[in-house]
Amino acid sequence: MCRKKITISGLLCAVLTMSSQLHGASLSLEQTIKQHSAQLLPQALQELEQSVNINSGSMNFTGVKAVGALAEQQLSALGFTTQWLDGREFNRAGHLLASNISDDPLATKIVMIGHLDTVFSQDDAFQAFRRIDDNTAAGPGVADMKGGNAIIINSLRILKKLGLLEKLSIQVLLTGDEESSGEPLQLSKQAIVDAAIWADIALGFENGDNNIGTAMAARRGYTGWTLKVSAQPAHSSQIFTPEVGSGAIFEAARILQSIRTALSSQENLSFNPGLILGGTRINEQSESSSGQAFGKSNVIAKDVIVKGDLRAFSQQQLINAKQVMSEIVADNLPHSHATIEFETGYPPMALSKGNLALLAHYHQASVDLGYGAVVAANPRKAGAADISFAANHVEMALDGLGLMGRGAHTKDEVADLTTLQKNIEKTTLLLVRLIKPNS
Repeated sequence: MCRKKITISGLLCAVLTMSSQLHGASLSLEQTIKQHSAQLLPQALQELEQSVNINSGSMNFTGVKAVGALAEQQLSALGFTTQWLDGREFNRAGHLLASNISDDPLATKIVMIGHLDTVFSQDDAFQAFRRIDDNTAAGPGVADMKGGNAIIINSLRILKKLGLLEKLSIQVLLTGDEESSGEPLQLSKQAIVDAAIWADIALGFENGDNNIGTAMAARRGYTGWTLKVSAQPAHSSQIFTPEVGSGAIFEAARILQSIRTALSSQENLSFNPGLILGGTRINEQSESSSGQAFGKSNVIAKDVIVKGDLRAFSQQQLINAKQVMSEIVADNLPHSHATIEFETGYPPMALSKGNLALLAHYHQASVDLGYGAVVAANPRKAGAADISFAANHVEMALDGLGLMGRGAHTKDEVADLTTLQKNIEKTTLLLVRLIKPNS
């Protein structure tokens, strides 16, 4: 449970009061935001191209730092105090933290979350920004999530032009390991937790489900797991006998099928085995997510290892699923033994009243700007994200506010550039409406 001096009801009251005060002049405010965003769009597109053309695969520390340096220049120009948080303790490049704290101690405190890294390594063939047409661009990380970072920076530029930036206390946190988290996770995500403990509101600029008509009021968590099975090896002619049993591969298959049967019908829960090695000898190489196996068709398999993930909508759903899986794993066939280990993963971002209230304000900003309704996205349509580490420490959280597109994490990643200006404007108007009256 988060401990804040500000309450949900008090914050909502302040937001509603501010919205009411601006209502009479809202048309001119909205038009002013639109004018500023149109003026900034060429610069935003040029900077997006510049950022995408810097390879920043999670393990390319030089590239991640270079993208961070570009963002640092942009935020410093707005008056933000910047700090590079070195990632050596968790074997990653690190994070960029930029802060602009209002002189008003009661100003709303907001953390805006993005990330600098992509899934594309230095030797990947997909390396460059490319305009496909006026509305579409391809490039590594163009939507996930260098476009989201551009929305953060340009919404703050407009806020500065409006003379309202100093009425909010804002931290921008751009992490360097969202796509491949450093370990231990407690250290790699500590900056997010610290920023969230400080903040009242967390805004995430991932591309969510890539639908501009939705935002993420909830996200499923991610937990990795490893199943290990051992059994008695023997000549294949002896399989299923009382003295030998069924072997490791059959036991692993039974366990996986039993878990699938038990869990697959649960709403918003998924269980996926992504790698399996089995045979007489196995050698798993976790760093490269690969391995080797040796076995013969006339020998009963001795060992199996399976690695996968578990995604849950709530902490309780995760706890229940782990218990079911553990019970199935423990009930072994004769002459076999199995264990399962769960990693410390991304926590779920639960659907809360505060998140829904923030979504309502974002929806209203979209409607008032002429861009239509925004509803809660189906959490099954998006993966885990850094905002989940913040959500339990703030009164309100919302994600999926970034640049929309398709094909993320593949060589076919493209961005819908028509959503860049729209989401800059929506974010800006939301931030204005989060300013407390008399600030």
